[in-house]
Amino acid sequence: MSFCKDCIQGVRHDGEPQGTLETIDGVACYVATPTVDYPKDKVILFLPDVFGIELINAKLLADDFATNGFKVVAVDYFNGDSLPADIMNKPGSFNREAWLAKHGNEQTRPSLDKVIAVLKEEGVTKFGATGYCFGGRYTFDLAFDNTIQCSVVSHPSLLKVPNDLETYFSKSTAPLLINSCENDRLFSAEAQAKADEIFGDGKFAPGYRREYFPGCTHGFAVRGDLSDPLVKAGKEGSFLASVEFFLAHL
Repeated sequence: MSFCKDCIQGVRHDGEPQGTLETIDGVACYVATPTVDYPKDKVILFLPDVFGIELINAKLLADDFATNGFKVVAVDYFNGDSLPADIMNKPGSFNREAWLAKHGNEQTRPSLDKVIAVLKEEGVTKFGATGYCFGGRYTFDLAFDNTIQCSVVSHPSLLKVPNDLETYFSKSTAPLLINSCENDRLFSAEAQAKADEIFGDGKFAPGYRREYFPGCTHGFAVRGDLSDPLVKAGKEGSFLASVEFFLAHL
């Protein structure tokens, strides 16, 4: 499993985050809460890309889900070692594989499990997860365990195809949405077709949907250049599809 240059380049977005930074059992989290009444037994886990919860793009996306009636907890499963935003402007200066070696399952999953345990103690019984790039890997892992009840992944990375798709099909009961795009070396056209072959045409009883956004590149849903009309359409379209999927299945 590896990264590509598109995992660590992109554009910072403009806006003013509305959520709060909280520490949950020692894990830093960005929490976005609806301003209207919302179901207290449901939470969307926001599983970020390598730039973590510190990137304003991630915070604004979490806020957007909250605006649509979902409490969102974005988890710092990098334990303070996410990439600084300025890496996006000079991706060639960064050793991707050395960083990834420090953030395997044994370093990453415990933070997720801690946060989920506390949320359960607080009365949360249904979890959705939306995973971007790196976060797609852990959305799948949570679904394998049926820890979550609804899965959304956007340009996922670190997946083994077809193995992880087949494992998901055989183990998980969580409906799955995949937001895919035209230019993605980590979830290629072949991987997209394999997902449709395994899950599509009603074969996956819990529910399956795949969206495809032409003219977009890996990272579009969170770090896309919004001055490009196709990328803007992809970013907004993938978010809309995600909200619709959670409303239907969570």
